Amino acid sequence: MQTDALVAIRAGKLFIGGEWRDAESGRTFPTINPSTAEPLTEVAEGDVADVDQAVRAARGAFESGAWPAMDARSRAKLLHAVADGLEARADELARLETMDNGKPLREARMFDIKESIECFRYYAGWADKIYGDVIPLPGPYLNYTRLEPIGVCGAIIPWNYPLQMAAWKVAPALACGNTVVLKPAEQTPLTALELARIASEAGLPAGVLNVVTGHGETAGAALVRHPDVDKIAFTGSTEVGRIIQREAAGNLKRVSLELGGKSPNIVLADADIEAAVRGATSAIFYNTGQACTAGSRLLIDESIRDEFLEKLAKRADGMRPGDPLNPKTRMGPLISQEQLDRVLGYIEKGKSEGAELVIGGDRAEVSNNPGYFLNPTIFDRVTPEMTIAREEIFGPVLAVTTFADLDEAIELGNKTDYGLAAAVWTQDVKKAHRAAHALRAGTVWVNMYHTLDTGSPFGGYKHSGYGRELGKYALDLYTQVKSVWVNLA
Repeated sequence: MQTDALVAIRAGKLFIGGEWRDAESGRTFPTINPSTAEPLTEVAEGDVADVDQAVRAARGAFESGAWPAMDARSRAKLLHAVADGLEARADELARLETMDNGKPLREARMFDIKESIECFRYYAGWADKIYGDVIPLPGPYLNYTRLEPIGVCGAIIPWNYPLQMAAWKVAPALACGNTVVLKPAEQTPLTALELARIASEAGLPAGVLNVVTGHGETAGAALVRHPDVDKIAFTGSTEVGRIIQREAAGNLKRVSLELGGKSPNIVLADADIEAAVRGATSAIFYNTGQACTAGSRLLIDESIRDEFLEKLAKRADGMRPGDPLNPKTRMGPLISQEQLDRVLGYIEKGKSEGAELVIGGDRAEVSNNPGYFLNPTIFDRVTPEMTIAREEIFGPVLAVTTFADLDEAIELGNKTDYGLAAAVWTQDVKKAHRAAHALRAGTVWVNMYHTLDTGSPFGGYKHSGYGRELGKYALDLYTQVKSVWVNLA
């Protein structure tokens, strides 16, 4: 087991009611460094009893004590203080994220940690700007609305952007006056625990933020089913999203779901080829393809197919996976052996169904390192019926298809159960807007890919979920409207 001081700080503890405590069962489980396939540390295995304690703590903090009595500007100051704490330890947190998740250190520091800090600052700015309206009605009445917090919010986050996904849920929930029980992915629990420590040091009252580490089928399921949880916010697979929606019906708790994707990245004949090649590369290989918005379906105008594919293959061949702690590395390992096996299974499926393997498809050798490294993989001549064109792979595997005109490109782009993101590359502004309007996706990029900002909404159509995180739209997820009538007669 690795002994790095960063990973030992709160090993084996849950954070409940402002205190660090063992799981009721006393059980722990290892969290694995995916670049070495070795355990980093032991983490508390929270279960039903621990979730119940966390929900009780969150309910108590919501109903009484400092949190419900706190004015909005004081909440804003606390969120700014959390952002300050994250910023002060940004380099440490980036390294911890890289060790626990496997993403390149440069990406963790420049994107994940930076954007988590920005998220807390952004919602700190919203905290005292959440208000209702006065509605003019006939009769001697004063009618106004209040936006009130929902209550206890359960947040279940994935392993691909651990701290950032926690920030996306915790920051707006707290800004609106809710309390939170956070269940991080069992593969990547460490930065969530550090977020709890930083929030506590910033002065967040006990019970307002609780972190229960554990497995999805136990701790996660207990949080979804708990009758005293008022809202569940989930980011993860569509399959699990369906289960959550069904289980949450027990007490009609509110649910928001950000699920999978099979995003089309469309390149028209008039596109800037060099820019589109760079964009297509990052669209699928950024974070080793472990992104719900990954541009995993590349749709190319048939007239530029050969030139584009040659340039793309050359660029992909230069993206050698390596040690993610090396600042020069741009591609790290997959998250786990399970995920590696899953992605390799899809690669074999692509071959067996007749897709043409252009590059990759095999494990990468990284200095005899046993980590879960996979070479960038590109398949050509992929038809819409093939498995690799229909199912989310969540790895560095690109499926290439050609089209004859924009109408066919849009038809192919929408030929999916998902609708999280899409992109179009063109220098024709009319075609760009036409495609942006016609593509059924929550985010559409024009001549770019993967660009997000805390101020802009994010979410999906169809099987990619519902509800919008980020921007002012996230406030709708964590508030409810009360109508107040006053008789003035």
